[in-house]
Amino acid sequence: LKARRSASQNPPEQFKSLAIIMDAGGVKLAKVEKVLGRTGSRGGVIQVRVMFMTESAPELAGRSLIRNVKGPVREGDILALLETEREARRLR
Repeated sequence: LKARRSASQNPPEQFKSLAIIMDAGGVKLAKVEKVLGRTGSRGGVIQVRVMFMTESAPELAGRSLIRNVKGPVREGDILALLETEREARRLR
């Protein structure tokens, strides 16, 4: 009989790319500076401008991005971002 491995030892296929991203750079913290508006076909996504925090990402300190956020968010909230290269397109 083969011993079964626990779920923590072998993540499902759909989460392997997420594990690679997290191992490569880790989570970066960013503070919401301004809520720009709602987007998406039903308005379920909020577009915000974020500023990276120096503690979590010294190489990104002072840099800001526009990101899309699903769920409730307001100015002053802190987001944990797995990916920091892409920027959302501006609202029209």
